[in-house]
Amino acid sequence: MRLGIMAGYSGARLELPMELIQEADRLGVYAVWTAEAYGSDCVTPLAWIGAQTQHIHLGTAIMQMPARTPANTAMTAMTLDQLSGGRFLLGLGLSGPQVVEGWHGQPYGKPLGKTREYVEIVRAIFKREKPLEHSGEHYQIPYQGADATGLGKPLKSILHGRADIPIYLAAIGPRNVELAAEIADGWLPIFFSPAHYDSTYKSNIDAGLAKAGKTIADFDIAPSVAVMLNDDLEVCWNMGKPLLALYIGGMGARGKNFYFDLACRYGYEAAAVQIQDLYLAGNKGEAVAAVPDALVDDLSLCGPKERIKDRLEIWKASPVTTLNLMTTDINALRVVAELVE
Repeated sequence: MRLGIMAGYSGARLELPMELIQEADRLGVYAVWTAEAYGSDCVTPLAWIGAQTQHIHLGTAIMQMPARTPANTAMTAMTLDQLSGGRFLLGLGLSGPQVVEGWHGQPYGKPLGKTREYVEIVRAIFKREKPLEHSGEHYQIPYQGADATGLGKPLKSILHGRADIPIYLAAIGPRNVELAAEIADGWLPIFFSPAHYDSTYKSNIDAGLAKAGKTIADFDIAPSVAVMLNDDLEVCWNMGKPLLALYIGGMGARGKNFYFDLACRYGYEAAAVQIQDLYLAGNKGEAVAAVPDALVDDLSLCGPKERIKDRLEIWKASPVTTLNLMTTDINALRVVAELVE
């Protein structure tokens, strides 16, 4: 199992933990991943990081598909890949309806079909086998709508990119996870529980791999995991609760919250309902307090070094191949890097 680190997305001001990232580069960490929500983008910070590192791979986790045409995404990926000497990893995702429709002004419907077409187009651009043409339900290239000029022509990328730039998909729901296993090189799950892999994900992963004629050895399972290094275990649990309350309680509308659904699939339905009710009622502090310690422990690495060492065994026993650490603590990075060696 190799390591990555998550740089995340911005708050009101964009700040990158460059000391942490450069230490990860020195330690031989596999990848650093940037994110975007509805503030800073994920590409600009990655270019900044790439210019100040030597070996670490540069991944987007995730580049929002509704924000960019497939061709624009492919252009960006090939450009960063060449400038970084072949270090780029393309992580893609749809985000949720609130962001897709409320921020990007795009329709959210039919995410599975859109994702399949999007990845197909990006891969075709990477390969450069012929001028790009695509006729699908969601994308037409060249464009042939009623308002088309008729002047569009199939084109092939001027830039000769790497044909096999790895594509990762962020997915949580069962059908999305199956699709990721079928069409992507890797999977970027958030709030992943290795203890619940067999009951929650395995059948979907296996089905997707079977459709593509692949095995688990062909697929990089790369979840993110929060790391809280502290001798006081309760302090660690409390550090992990605000993020879980935000996502389970407020990252999506009632009845359309993927993180709420995931907590339910892990067996925390009663707690998830309580968290969501409190959060949507404006009682955010009570929602945070309602997050079970056990849920934080399922999804995180918490406690002193020896306890983290023991908990890491659960992750090592799972099919996880890249463990992406969510931490700004350089000592936590060093501890986990030592324990994984």
